[in-house]
Amino acid sequence: MMITRTSAIALSAAALLAFAAPASAQTQAPAPTAKAGAATSGASAKSPKQQRTAKSLECSKEADAKNVHGKARRSFMNSCKKG
Repeated sequence: MMITRTSAIALSAAALLAFAAPASAQTQAPAPTAKAGAATSGASAKSPKQQRTAKSLECSKEADAKNVHGKARRSFMNSCKKG
């Protein structure tokens, strides 16, 4: 069987794609968008060592006594701290 020039080019291209595809599939980890310690907005900006207020602790104890959990607890805590 005789390989023509077009066939040879097609085979070369197929071989190149077969070996190049796995290498191009590797991706880098995304760069962090905010620097550590930079101020950001939202709930994720709270520091893990933030001090709880006396009112917050009081409301938490009251929620524990009433056995409130989940979304109901969050709602209860918000209304308790405001009121």
